[in-house]
Amino acid sequence: MKEALKNEQIVLPEVRLIGSQGEQLGIVSSEVANEMASEQNLDLVLIAPDAKPPVCKIMDYGKYRFDELKKLKDQRKNQKVAKLKEMSLSMVIDDHDLEIKAKQVCKFLSEGSKVKVNIRMSGRLQARPQVGIDVMNKFATLVESVGTVEKPPMVNGRNIFMFLAPISNKK
Repeated sequence: MKEALKNEQIVLPEVRLIGSQGEQLGIVSSEVANEMASEQNLDLVLIAPDAKPPVCKIMDYGKYRFDELKKLKDQRKNQKVAKLKEMSLSMVIDDHDLEIKAKQVCKFLSEGSKVKVNIRMSGRLQARPQVGIDVMNKFATLVESVGTVEKPPMVNGRNIFMFLAPISNKK
């Protein structure tokens, strides 16, 4: 958090002053504003340095700083970090195994994570990447109730991969 200028650090010819209760006290010199703040045993804090004229407020700086840090902490706590999970499939996967992996991916998607699904082709399977793409499309239809295909299946060398994202409930 950036430190605000306070008390004697403020050396401006005139400032717009706001009182401790939020009332407008008008435009005064910074020396007069400092004296008014010290009479009330409070601090003069520069809250809007870019305004014309700059805005200062009479307040308890320690309490103000504590409240700002608490707001920042609450914002960080409420942020949701998107995680990327990964699921590997095979080109010759059985239907039941595909359903089990789809159930696990549905769990990841319902928790809000994105999922990267990949298939590694080896040996003679590299000659027929379309089979792997078909497996990916079948997998995408199994999880379409909780997720959408963010990037469709793509062949990249020996790998086929696609990205699934959770369905957002913001409508």
